[in-house]
Amino acid sequence: MATALRMLSDEHKNILKVIGALLKECDALKLGKEIDKDFFKRTIEFVRGYADKFHHAKEEDILFVELCKDDVQMPCNPTQQMLYEHDLGRGFIKELERSVGNKDRNKIIENARGYAQLLQEHISKEDDILYPLADEALTEGVKKKILEKFKQVEKKLIKERNKYLSFVRELEKKSKH
Repeated sequence: MATALRMLSDEHKNILKVIGALLKECDALKLGKEIDKDFFKRTIEFVRGYADKFHHAKEEDILFVELCKDDVQMPCNPTQQMLYEHDLGRGFIKELERSVGNKDRNKIIENARGYAQLLQEHISKEDDILYPLADEALTEGVKKKILEKFKQVEKKLIKERNKYLSFVRELEKKSKH
């Protein structure tokens, strides 16, 4: 579907760009760089605002609800595992925030890398397994309904989305220098 699932996959690309910057920052911390509190604060804000509030709102509140309806037939339904992994990610971010506040370099690295690894694997599962299963299982009518609901979320959260996408572009520029 060109479409709601494509929107989610495109959002994954933005999340992965921030994860790439997070991993680079961890490497720099390992080499003795000062803790860049502003970077971590903005990254945590991105994760909570873009990945969680904007992206997961579509997955958890719209797509997963449709996939768990009785009339949807899939060989397996990994939505419960995806929800569990969303919660694990939230835990890593909470601990990352605490570690930054405590200026605990080792815990910052541990939680940032834990989050990054979880999300890299999680996104791969969604893009390569869940979304193709969903595309097969959902009717065209349901796909259109999902897309309309996604567009409503986009419209409602446009300012937030644009703010977070400007952070992604800022990180991309930095990585090219």
